[in-house]
Amino acid sequence: MSESEHIYDITVIGGGPIGMFTAFYAGMRQLDTLVVESLPELGGQVSTLYPEKIIRDIAGFAEIKGAELITALHKQMTIFPDFAPTIATNEEVTTIAKDADIFTLTTSKGQYKTRSIVVAIGGGSFAPRKLAIDYDQALENQRIFYFVKNVAAFAGKTVAIAGGGDSAIDWALTLENVAKKVYLIHRRDQFRGLESSVQRLQQSRIELMTPYLIDGVTDSAADLTLDLKQVKGDQHVQLDVDALLVNYGFTADSRALRQWGLPLEHRLLKVDTNMETSIPGIYGLGDCITYPGKVKLIAAGFGEAPTAVNAIALNLYPERRQPLHSTQLEH
Repeated sequence: MSESEHIYDITVIGGGPIGMFTAFYAGMRQLDTLVVESLPELGGQVSTLYPEKIIRDIAGFAEIKGAELITALHKQMTIFPDFAPTIATNEEVTTIAKDADIFTLTTSKGQYKTRSIVVAIGGGSFAPRKLAIDYDQALENQRIFYFVKNVAAFAGKTVAIAGGGDSAIDWALTLENVAKKVYLIHRRDQFRGLESSVQRLQQSRIELMTPYLIDGVTDSAADLTLDLKQVKGDQHVQLDVDALLVNYGFTADSRALRQWGLPLEHRLLKVDTNMETSIPGIYGLGDCITYPGKVKLIAAGFGEAPTAVNAIALNLYPERRQPLHSTQLEH
């Protein structure tokens, strides 16, 4: 049977952590599964942007690097060949069409047929929020960074981090043990991170520069000079550093969801308690969806995956009884 004639039980659009775990769990339910990922490799934003970042919201791990998490998920997803998914990377889904109970996905490389779809594309395409000042763009990835691919590159250096959320705090705590000196610049005195992370920050050797905004950047052969302006004040402070890491967050583009004609609420997929959209057979997981009480954490997405997969399995194969897990068996 050719690929265009083969019909999958589930096609997962998005090969990030949640998409990878969804594919594994679908295999556990013996569902014929395809994963389509637009990037050249699996892992999504975690692989692309945060391979060195320490992640602390994964059950069973006090901490784990992004790259290590993706490696573990890939091993889990493919360890049992009998139900390992088919993986199509470097393919962008362009259209989704439905005829009777079968969906046809057209990608940049071909077409696939599937009985159900799970959308797990995170925030869609993304771009970092950049410094709101003029600076030499040639400094990016030299002295001004928006992503960290290699923590060791900051060893023994003086580093300033701009931002006040979880990501900025996490990077500050990570680099504290690597860099010579770490400054954290934030426009407020209060930080927006997890309480435990903020407490660790306050107990660390990281120097907090609050409430300041970066008002100018000057590069010289020796270092990078940051002009910090006091918020609601006139005070200026000069800070000489080797590198500046900007963590102002990202702008997400849900253009793909609109292009596919999916039902959106505030640019997100609205799903029910089964993670199903208003289009029967199309489900959503992770950061691309919304429902009352939605939490945007990898851990939450992992929990959503079995809900969607079990609903799909029941719909496709109602004669199958959902298997018990070992923790549910009576002894």
